[in-house]
Amino acid sequence: MKSAAVAALGIVGAVAIAGVGYGAYQAITPATSGYAQVVNVDPIVKTWQEPREVCQQVTVERKKPVKDQHRVTGSVVGAVVGGVIGHQFGGGSGKDAATAGGAIAGGVAGNQIQKGMQEKNTYTTTEQRCNTVMEDKSRTEGYDVTYVFNDQEDTIRMDKKPGERLRIEEGEVITQ
Repeated sequence: MKSAAVAALGIVGAVAIAGVGYGAYQAITPATSGYAQVVNVDPIVKTWQEPREVCQQVTVERKKPVKDQHRVTGSVVGAVVGGVIGHQFGGGSGKDAATAGGAIAGGVAGNQIQKGMQEKNTYTTTEQRCNTVMEDKSRTEGYDVTYVFNDQEDTIRMDKKPGERLRIEEGEVITQ
């Protein structure tokens, strides 16, 4: 009976040593499944510029078309008025000279008056003016995620922004 007890004690000892050995193995062999702590998330952003047409209504002042481009009407009316006024002065041949001088001066003055009136003869209209501007665009295309699992830090690129932790199965990050 003593040898059966010693044999049993030997088996129990062997099992205990094996258990301690397996426990030690578990302690030094990291787990391959569990959850990793997310410590940093950097978005991957693509930026570019696109042209865009911008149009607006603007008020524009335009000159009306000139009907009497050489200002003949102003010259003629000015010459007649100037001649009539010049005729009021002088006597004899001096009256003729005053009439001619008044007609010349009146013609020049009438021409210039008509010119000023034509330059001020405008109308206001609204026109559409367009130009192209470059517009900044951006899109997040993924995330560089830094995580810690079994006291080791690693980084992975993901399509979607993760939460506070990642699921790990057999050493691989599960991204679904």
